[in-house]
Amino acid sequence: MNVVLRYHEIALKGRNRPFFVERLAHNARRATSDLGGRVQVLPGRLRVTLPDGVDWEEAERRLSSLFGVANFSRTRETRPEMAALEREAAEAVSLLAFSSFRVTARRSAKSFPLTSPEIERRLGAVLHEATGVRVDLEHPDLTVYVEVLGDRILYSFERRPGPGGFPVGTSGRVVALLSGGIDSPVAAWRMMKRGCRVVFVHFHSVPYLPDVSQRKARDLVAQLTAWQYASRLYLVPFGEIQREVVLAVPPPARVVVYRRLMIRIAEALARGAGAGALVTGESLGQVASQTLENLARIDEAAGMPVLRPLIGMDKIEITAQAKAIGTLETSTEPDADCCTLFVPRHPDTRVDREAVERLEARLDIATLVRSGADLAREERFGFPPDGPPGASPRGGGGARPGSGGAANPGPAEAPPSS
Repeated sequence: MNVVLRYHEIALKGRNRPFFVERLAHNARRATSDLGGRVQVLPGRLRVTLPDGVDWEEAERRLSSLFGVANFSRTRETRPEMAALEREAAEAVSLLAFSSFRVTARRSAKSFPLTSPEIERRLGAVLHEATGVRVDLEHPDLTVYVEVLGDRILYSFERRPGPGGFPVGTSGRVVALLSGGIDSPVAAWRMMKRGCRVVFVHFHSVPYLPDVSQRKARDLVAQLTAWQYASRLYLVPFGEIQREVVLAVPPPARVVVYRRLMIRIAEALARGAGAGALVTGESLGQVASQTLENLARIDEAAGMPVLRPLIGMDKIEITAQAKAIGTLETSTEPDADCCTLFVPRHPDTRVDREAVERLEARLDIATLVRSGADLAREERFGFPPDGPPGASPRGGGGARPGSGGAANPGPAEAPPSS
């Protein structure tokens, strides 16, 4: 089975295009490695060759999660001769059931003697004569796609949408704060789509609260690993840090102080992981800590960029995106995370800079940050899974059936190609 992957945004990269194409090929090999996939770079596209007997639904699911791919299709090949295309395409469509059709051709090799419209007219006439089925250029039941390359002609009868964006690994590394709710997994996914490799940080309050949020975080990372093939998750014990804040900070300002401490701890982990930015799932005005004033206070604690890909989205839009990428069900499972511990009933929506600095002066911020970073527990996840789900020597958690990944003791990330 041959599958052709086509890209769009990568094609605009000029002299940097080979780097993006090679990373896309690397990721395609990773996505299909256990299926026996072989990847070849063709002009303007990739070809994935899969052994006979591979389940197409599984292959389609994986290729639909390959960032950088605009669309893909199962494809047939013939010699770069019009007669060969006419003969083989007529034979192939005779095995299909359809009520109307059209031919869409694209000639990449300008040395081919016919133009794209001429190919469409000639092949359309041959197929109409062979099948008796009418041509419908507006709403065809079947579209025959023809791509003329220098040494071959590709033709197919379908095009499946890919996720678009850039291949993971082309835009650097970021650290995403993963709460276990609906928003933060979507924010991480959107950064993957822009080519970032995402490292996850989850703050929990064990033993003050049960470890349910940690299990949710593992499940979410396992699901998202199917989009970037290797992930790291840091589990940070935050309950004792929250207790110190409760003893020193009045209730209305605690949420902002918590968030500033989380940002500092995540930044310490990000620098150790070689990441260049932090990512949160914050959306403007959604909760008390996400007003413009409080977001500004949170950003002031960071020494690196804080990216908020959901900042202009509402809850309906974010929830729809979570459902589309498959994280909504896990995100909506009941849990008790650190955001529910020691949280005031009426948090301040406009914390003043000088006020928060005075309150933090009551705390040993450096010690609290160092404690959180030092006690963080790292777990690693890989896709495709190397073996049955289970805890790795580094503490990795297994994935649920169908979740898209599993913890494993192997390398968390492939080395960059350049």
